[in-house]
Amino acid sequence: MRKFLGKNKKVTAVVSGVFIFLFLGSVGIFVKSSGNNTQKTNFTYIKDESQNKQENPVVKKEEVYKPTHIETPSVVRGIYMTGYVSGTKDWREKLVKMIDETELNAVVIDIKDYTGRLSYIPDDPDLKAIGSGENRIPDIKDFIKYLHSKNIYVIGRIAVFQDPYFVNLHPELAVKNKSGTALWKDRKGIKWLSPCSPKVWDYIIKIAKDAEYQGFDELNFDYVRFPSDGNMSDISYPSCGNVSDKSEKIKEFFAYLNSNLKSLNRPLSVDLFGMTTTNTDDLNIGQILEKAEPYFDYICPMVYPSHYPPTYNGYKNPAAYPYEIIKKAMDTASSRLIAASSTPLKLRPWLQDFDLGAKYTEEMVRKEKQAVYDAGLKSWLLWDPANKYTPAALDK
Repeated sequence: MRKFLGKNKKVTAVVSGVFIFLFLGSVGIFVKSSGNNTQKTNFTYIKDESQNKQENPVVKKEEVYKPTHIETPSVVRGIYMTGYVSGTKDWREKLVKMIDETELNAVVIDIKDYTGRLSYIPDDPDLKAIGSGENRIPDIKDFIKYLHSKNIYVIGRIAVFQDPYFVNLHPELAVKNKSGTALWKDRKGIKWLSPCSPKVWDYIIKIAKDAEYQGFDELNFDYVRFPSDGNMSDISYPSCGNVSDKSEKIKEFFAYLNSNLKSLNRPLSVDLFGMTTTNTDDLNIGQILEKAEPYFDYICPMVYPSHYPPTYNGYKNPAAYPYEIIKKAMDTASSRLIAASSTPLKLRPWLQDFDLGAKYTEEMVRKEKQAVYDAGLKSWLLWDPANKYTPAALDK
């Protein structure tokens, strides 16, 4: 046993000696190797550190949207498109194709219609907060760019004082009954904003400025008047004070529009009742041709023959006489603008392409166009609330 243990001690001593020798040798090799390759070792260390280090990401500069516009053609011939049609690709493409293939070169698109809702979601934060925008035209900017690529002039239509949506938000700004206890409605049940409220005016200004940012080339204002139908014996207008001269109140709004939008450097146009071309009074709605002329680049009288009263100018049914009604209207309007030291070239009438009072065929629409030309004018717009036009009435 002792022998065995002694032998083991010897073996252990030998093994321990070998182990120590090998250990020292390996340390020597490591030290030597490290000494000969200090630079290499340091390089490896730096490389590893760089892999773990978070590099500053390259931040791409965000593209800032900038609207494009095209200049007003010397002759404008266009059609009207609702917000819903403008947002329906199949339908709008058919109308764009019609524009491409005919004498048309412009389109009038609803920005705000009789509901008070906008046809798209605006960019202006205040308008977003009001919530009047709807996603009827989800690609409004791209659609306008597409129209511009085809050299189509894009006019944006704003129905101004006819606005039940904003009335519901601000009933204090609405047209009321005579006692002021209830909201007034026209014969279609539509609520109106007071034409004299500066808050209403500022709301319209915001809509117009945002529309220019979307890319609209021209801003067109409709329903810029006092109401014309409904219970007119039980009506009052907050903010208006004495309304003995409605035309002066509307003129103040025209001037306000012009003053606040001229910096946009975009054309402004206004839609007037057709009979403003021949009547010198304000038709009890506040519209007089000469009081609109100084503030707009283009005046668009709605000379739809179907909208003239029976026996007007001796015609039992004016709708059946498109040439005669429109020729007289545009001749008279031209003379009045010349007398006001202006130019008839400001006139761009709305023509009828819908059935009311008579069936409006290709021949009827062509008679309307000819009446415009024979009055010395060249520009016009076609209106059909259903957006179903008569291509055969258009020249190629």
